[in-house]
Amino acid sequence: MTFLDVHVLQSVPPSNLNRDESGSPKTATYGGVLRARVSSQAWKRAVRDAFLNDPDRAKDGGLRTRQLPRVIGDAVTARRPALGAISDTIGAAATLALFKKVKLAKNKPTTEYLLFLGHDQVERVADTLVAANLEEVADDVDLMRERITGLNLHELGITGHAGAVALFGRMIADAPELNVDAACQVAHAISTHKVVGDQFDYFTAVDDESRRQDETGAGMIGTIEFNSATLYRFATVSMRDLIANLDGEADRALDLAVAFTETFATAMPTGKQNTFAAHTRPDLIMLSIRSDQPVSLVGAFEEPIRAPEGGIVPASVAQLVTYQGQQDQMYGTSPLTSALVYAPWLGERVRDEKQIELPPAQPLTKALDTIRAQLTERITA
Repeated sequence: MTFLDVHVLQSVPPSNLNRDESGSPKTATYGGVLRARVSSQAWKRAVRDAFLNDPDRAKDGGLRTRQLPRVIGDAVTARRPALGAISDTIGAAATLALFKKVKLAKNKPTTEYLLFLGHDQVERVADTLVAANLEEVADDVDLMRERITGLNLHELGITGHAGAVALFGRMIADAPELNVDAACQVAHAISTHKVVGDQFDYFTAVDDESRRQDETGAGMIGTIEFNSATLYRFATVSMRDLIANLDGEADRALDLAVAFTETFATAMPTGKQNTFAAHTRPDLIMLSIRSDQPVSLVGAFEEPIRAPEGGIVPASVAQLVTYQGQQDQMYGTSPLTSALVYAPWLGERVRDEKQIELPPAQPLTKALDTIRAQLTERITA
């Protein structure tokens, strides 16, 4: 077994990256105190979006939508414009053939729930439909559906998964054979310290025309909730499961594991970013390859960091590194390989203020190369 663990400490200024149903930043109680929280779903979505926005990784972003019938229909029409008039019918029939018992919404070319499929899979489905010469049966809906059913599209949904599907998995209750067990697990990010509830930004908006007419007062008054925190984030990738989800393609799994690690570390959720522009990058990234089990180090912060004179980040780093060493000594285990990414100032502060010498730092690109080389050696061995 080979696991890639990703640990991140990241300072985030006033923000509302992930809000609850009332608009408040999400929180959790841990160690008996209230913590800031960002859900795992929010950061996984950020990873998927980053994949989609990167031309080299777009095919790994995947497509999660209720509008798969329309998407398939549009892909077929792009290849064969003559089928545009019946594209909705083709897309609906293809979706049913692909996912079997999935239910379509009434009177709409949509499904009752979200489906998760790779872009390459959609393209293969469209190519298969075009090759079936559906123009021959365009005037007979029943015959056309019968022909689509006979194309064995179901198999196209079982192989050739997008990277996001291979990483984060897929569950379809109506077609269990299409389920994909996630090769990656992402923890909810929580603050390493106590947060004192949410804070409120009281704002007013001026009516420009009223001001021009020398009228006083605001055109709008409101509040936005926010908090700020140093977050501990954790994710782990099972290389065995990732390779299996990618049909045994070990090289692609290595590429994807490294791409996920970099993207998870650097991507940010989009919640209220236009308001707060909280686009920070991690203060510390620690990558570990393990052969025993994934190990979250969140227990380092069960006792919350107290705001020291030197700041939350150095204290959090010192507590994290100390805790990891104590855990490995306690259980007689240690990572096969570790790589740390942090700035020189942070190493100096931890050494001077906490009397802890951090392992040598590497630039992120070099750390990723180190991890890639070690994973390759493990997998080929």
